[in-house]
Amino acid sequence: MSSGSIDIDEFENTDADELNGRTDTERIVRFLDEHDDRAWKASTIADQLDLEEDAVSAILSRLKHRGLVRHKRPYWAITDDDERLQSAYQLHQYHETATEQYGDEALEALQTNEMERVQ
Repeated sequence: MSSGSIDIDEFENTDADELNGRTDTERIVRFLDEHDDRAWKASTIADQLDLEEDAVSAILSRLKHRGLVRHKRPYWAITDDDERLQSAYQLHQYHETATEQYGDEALEALQTNEMERVQ
């Protein structure tokens, strides 16, 4: 993980493959959620997570479209809708589990219009 550090409890309780496999989107959401008492500039988020600012900005825009972050130029914050955030996290976990079981190709064949709408 390129952010430089993680909480020791997370270190002790998280599988190494899971730590290594986190996506930039997941890292940004976790960062904003862990610092939910503040709003951040995209450049600061990029610096904190050792990511490219353009990539962070694009991810934040997608998260805003999904209602998972709030934006007042130039600041970004995690949504205050805890239920929506929890639902998105559960959907992500289900997708990760299904991908592990069936692989991406099998999931694409099973995907329906309803699944596309939810994502």
